[in-house]
Amino acid sequence: MPAVTRVWAGATCMAAIAVLASSPVARADFVPGGKGTGSETQVEGSQSDGGISATAGAVVSNRSNNGSGPKAGPVASATNWTPPACYYAPKYTPEQLQKHLEPIWEAGSTGYEWDTEQRDRYVEGHPYKDFNKDKTGEGYWWDSYVTPGREGDPGALDCDKPTFWVDENDDPPADIPQAITAEVLAQLAYAEIRVPTTEVDLAPNGTTKVNLPTWAWLDAVDFKPVSVTASVPLLGIEATTTAEPVSVQIDPGTPDAETYPASGVCEIQNGRIGEPYAKGKADETPPCGVKYLRSSGGDPYQLEATVTWKIHWTGTGVAGEQGLPDGTFGGEQEVVVQEIQAINR
Repeated sequence: MPAVTRVWAGATCMAAIAVLASSPVARADFVPGGKGTGSETQVEGSQSDGGISATAGAVVSNRSNNGSGPKAGPVASATNWTPPACYYAPKYTPEQLQKHLEPIWEAGSTGYEWDTEQRDRYVEGHPYKDFNKDKTGEGYWWDSYVTPGREGDPGALDCDKPTFWVDENDDPPADIPQAITAEVLAQLAYAEIRVPTTEVDLAPNGTTKVNLPTWAWLDAVDFKPVSVTASVPLLGIEATTTAEPVSVQIDPGTPDAETYPASGVCEIQNGRIGEPYAKGKADETPPCGVKYLRSSGGDPYQLEATVTWKIHWTGTGVAGEQGLPDGTFGGEQEVVVQEIQAINR
């Protein structure tokens, strides 16, 4: 029987629990504050490519429609764009922030001056008093998170604001551009997109001849849209980022070759790239393929096929589809090219 997803985050989360309980994929128990630091998320159930994964903190990612398989990998932006290296989201209840900070102050490892400033900020009423415990159930302490995989990135240091309070149903302060939103969730989901490696079907397959057009194609069954949905159940926001294949770039692996079409870019048509070779087409020009002009000798050519994926997203409070930079992902395969043997009479 499939597991049930639940989120426990205080008295204000009953609505989020109801929403997540409908998920048939996995179960993620989220407690702001986690085991002492407030950044952990407890996850039960599958975290495979086909299940739900919970990142550290408030963001939960559903990857059930993602690409899978041992050769699946992340798309690389076709530009210099990257998802945010850090962001702010709910992390602590009042009691959890107290549990997190007081042992640090008692240890004295951060210095008397810093500890005094922190006590003044969170306990003495400048601006918060007693960790806002009188507001338990009415909001959360927000803090920064580093996007998985971006640890050590200089951009992760941009989220340097001290922990701050946000009332339930209120927006975070306007001077915090990295605060979690549907758009930020879409960008985080982009980083989790996985697409299948690109190994095109070839005819002739594996070994071809000099000056013989080699047909290349990708079937629709292996060439379909994938998506990841990222959400913050505590805030009732989500975004789904979708990657759709649009074309494949053929690189023969040698300058001694011609591609079909001449640009080497084969567009998707009717859910398929190129056209499968069929008997009787030997004299036709393939809509997608390559013709090698020189033998590969003792070392096969490394043909590379790179798919361009169009990326877009939809999310809470956003009308229609929104664009993100295209992504690319490719794979190599060996092609042996032999000279045509002539018979002298």
